[in-house]
Amino acid sequence: MTDAYLNAVGTSVPPHDVHQSFLRFAATLLPDDRQRRLFARMADRSGITHRYSTIDTITDPAGAELDHDGFYRRGDFPSTKARMQRFEATALPLARDAIASLGSRLSGGFVASGITHLVVTSCTGFFAPGLDLQLVAALGLPSSVERTMVGFMGCYAAFNALKLARHIVRSEPSARVLLVNLELCTLHLQETADLEQILSFMVFADGCTASLVSADPHGLVLDRFHAELIPDTDPLITWHIGDLGFDMLLSGQVPGAIATGLGGNADRILGPGPAPSLWAVHPGGRSVLDAVAGALSLDADDLADSRAVLDKFGNMSSCTILFVLDRMLRAGLEPGTPGIAMGFGPGLVAETLRFRMA
Repeated sequence: MTDAYLNAVGTSVPPHDVHQSFLRFAATLLPDDRQRRLFARMADRSGITHRYSTIDTITDPAGAELDHDGFYRRGDFPSTKARMQRFEATALPLARDAIASLGSRLSGGFVASGITHLVVTSCTGFFAPGLDLQLVAALGLPSSVERTMVGFMGCYAAFNALKLARHIVRSEPSARVLLVNLELCTLHLQETADLEQILSFMVFADGCTASLVSADPHGLVLDRFHAELIPDTDPLITWHIGDLGFDMLLSGQVPGAIATGLGGNADRILGPGPAPSLWAVHPGGRSVLDAVAGALSLDADDLADSRAVLDKFGNMSSCTILFVLDRMLRAGLEPGTPGIAMGFGPGLVAETLRFRMA
């Protein structure tokens, strides 16, 4: 059967680096010095230096307005409707930037007329007619392009999008599938004094990737996907639509659950094949990467690409793993080099991909 290849990945982030300003703002939400000191220690150990947002923050963390547009105002955070309106207004430009980046990494550039399928992934914003149809019009894609939306699956959604693209190419070898993963996580900031929730907000950021999957034999070969449900963990990652944006819970118990789940199912998760030389693990946070490294006995440098993405961009939900794979694609690695990609999300589910360099 025809192999499917991840040919290239383009990436984009908004212009506003908000990480340091968020740390200053978060400290003003905590009620006492003990919690503020604990938060500062956790921030220092987060492994994150930069995170980007469509929201342009201001320099006074104690002020009433947290950004230049007044989108976030103390005591008057925006409704879910306002957040979705912001998503609709800002998603397309970021997606177009990612597609331009993709074109720069394809030898023939990005050729819209050759795209047969469009898969759009997001868990942070929804509207209709949606981003898929905006992209059809903006890029001049054929009106016959087949469109699919992968929505509200969280950080592991990229694996399901890649899985779908692989199925398409294996059944239709002439198919050329454009994947767009776009997440605007910072649209869902909450005004809270709950330390665990503030630590969750400290990790998330905005970003977008555009990828091409086809039967053209270059890039990464998508060999095998596997999903593993870790029992009795469903309360640990939740994502609900509230009146003031989407309410996310990322429990501090997630790293321990991942370590336990991987440790007991490593053979089934990794599957048959040569020992992986490359590890592309979704950087859900430093503690998540540490848990994976410990459970699978990885060397210190095995997760270097994942840690670099975490440091430079934070956790951008579903598009983050493709930032990691992009680094590997551009590294000029030896053909045939085997690898494992891995991500986690609500369930708690571990999604994995076995791949090799073409």
